[in-house]
Amino acid sequence: MSADDRAADDRAADDRAADDRAADDRAADDRAADDRAADDRAAAPTDAAPQPRSTSAWGEELAFAIDLARRAGTILTDGYENVATVKHKSKRDVVTDVDYRSEELIIGAIRGRYPGDAILAEESGSHGARAGAGGTDTGGSADPGGRTWVIDPLDGTVNYANGIPFYCVAIGLVANGHPVVGVVFDPARDDLYSAAADGPALLNGQPVRASGKESLADYVVSMAIIGRGGIGRERRVARQIRIARRMGSSALALAYVGSGRFDAMIQNGGLSAWDMAAAGTGGTWTARRRPTAWSRRRRRSTPSCCASST
Repeated sequence: MSADDRAADDRAADDRAADDRAADDRAADDRAADDRAADDRAAAPTDAAPQPRSTSAWGEELAFAIDLARRAGTILTDGYENVATVKHKSKRDVVTDVDYRSEELIIGAIRGRYPGDAILAEESGSHGARAGAGGTDTGGSADPGGRTWVIDPLDGTVNYANGIPFYCVAIGLVANGHPVVGVVFDPARDDLYSAAADGPALLNGQPVRASGKESLADYVVSMAIIGRGGIGRERRVARQIRIARRMGSSALALAYVGSGRFDAMIQNGGLSAWDMAAAGTGGTWTARRRPTAWSRRRRRSTPSCCASST
């Protein structure tokens, strides 16, 4: 083979290699285009079926509380690990500027929407229904015979102030002494628990139910037995269950019971109305001194609570 023939063969080989590279490049471009199209389809809004309107007698109040809890949760998220002030309310409890801002938002919204309802708030106490607003003037106290919104703008403040992501907003409506609407929003996980007295318990819009475990030995329990002999009593209970947890937010722990994440909750004392009103709606729980649970006049009364599926 002459030198010219060899050179021609080399050129032909180079041309074939160039063609192969061009084909590979076009294939890669096609694959990239397909990937981009798939990403665009995933990001595009879907034509999801509309959610059915609630048939609950408390549907309007429930929708209001859900929207309000999410708005308050935004305040908590924006202030997380950026707390401006922390004040001690007691030896073990604190309050932050975020508590106050969240509570101000919630109270303002309730006053604007339901001026005839009373309000019981953790930080600012009782706010009576406004006279002439469709309700009875209760003189600055929660109304035990009417409608009272019971709110905790930030449950788990010690966790929150220390950067521990276990806290929530809790908003409950009590009518004639019974919880009828409850919303607990966990902004750290974007989990929203909601229930009305005549409807199912929901987590992010999907029905949930309490644990169905039959054996106590399988139970994971939120437990806080305080006071004299508390450690010994906790140990006796702990021997009968799988494990105990103490999370630092009573409202969220109760919501965990309602959704089956905890199998039970036990706490003897130290609870307040705003810990139980929202998470207790639609749940199975028992509170000692329950008749006074929604009255700020009995502030020294600190109910105990036992919640489970049975």
